[in-house]
Amino acid sequence: MIQLIELKEQFLSVKHEILKEIEKVLESGQYVLGPKVDELERKIAKKLGTLDAVAVANGTDALVLTLDAYGIGPGDEVITSPFTFFASAEAVSRVGATPVFVDVEPESYTLDPLKIEDKITSATKAIIPIHLFGQPADMDEIKKIAKKHQLIVIEDACQAFGATYKNQPVGSIGDAACFSFFPTKNLGTVGDGGIITTSDLNLASKLRNLRTHGTTQKYFHNSIGYNSRLDEIHAAILLVLLDKIDEWNEKRNDLAARYNKGLGNSNLFKLPKIKENRSHIFHLYCVGSTLREKILQTLQNHDIHSGIYYPLCLHLQEVYSNLSYKKGDFPIAEGLSETLFALPMSPFLSEKDQDQVISILLNEVDNQDGC
Repeated sequence: MIQLIELKEQFLSVKHEILKEIEKVLESGQYVLGPKVDELERKIAKKLGTLDAVAVANGTDALVLTLDAYGIGPGDEVITSPFTFFASAEAVSRVGATPVFVDVEPESYTLDPLKIEDKITSATKAIIPIHLFGQPADMDEIKKIAKKHQLIVIEDACQAFGATYKNQPVGSIGDAACFSFFPTKNLGTVGDGGIITTSDLNLASKLRNLRTHGTTQKYFHNSIGYNSRLDEIHAAILLVLLDKIDEWNEKRNDLAARYNKGLGNSNLFKLPKIKENRSHIFHLYCVGSTLREKILQTLQNHDIHSGIYYPLCLHLQEVYSNLSYKKGDFPIAEGLSETLFALPMSPFLSEKDQDQVISILLNEVDNQDGC
């Protein structure tokens, strides 16, 4: 069986280092927001080029706390993409604000800057561009629009740790950025975790207050906060993996290049493209085809795991029916939801297994359709 994301092999490769670090944490008696979390925050801030980083319980909380720290709430609007994981919009709704959707670029699948200004109103407070599948959004254009309209830019970088835009790491480009350490992410732990990066030290102070029940001194509270703390064990694991992430991201790019070469002569598949001045870390390797269901069934028949990202755009989700969006409002995003799917991708996908995936796609799907 070829997994979509090979987590077991990845963690086995660093098993002894991780177990050693976990043992140190257990022996320390400090299990939540301790020295390992402090070290992780410092190292990630340094690696990404920000003045600070604030670790939280998960990527969704990272988005929620950031919006809350900026004072965004009921009556406010936040512009984001309809083609992403639900949490990007859910976080906006969770603080009482309204998500306003804008269609995506057909090649990068990220927020289309040309369509943003039409959606800006007096209630708009922020833009959340998503660096989808590991490719950065067009941050220069988005920041120009944000500056013109005095809007906050919060990068949703949950799928893109290590990607760059014009040689600048994602996570250091907007006013703040949010990352997820969910196990399937390219930098992921064995449970939940997240972090917010920023060079706004006032914002970082607010975030630290919010993540611990609105307090900077135990039992004395100056705001209504959250319980969103990163465990020391997860921080210890992430510190081990942080030393591997550049090597693993490079391997992802090598595998993506092999997919592109192997499938590049087929007319059946729309392959991912890396936009100019952007680096991609291929959290997912997604291709498009009008024969998606047939392809997925063929892969399943050969014990090859794949996945649909994402089968229903956010503006068409039942929970947002009150926003009065309808099918056809965002044709690019909707087209992607009907055709895009992910092939196996991880630093531990063997070339032999990848060649098997390519062979099946070309010989059992492509040839049958006369392409």
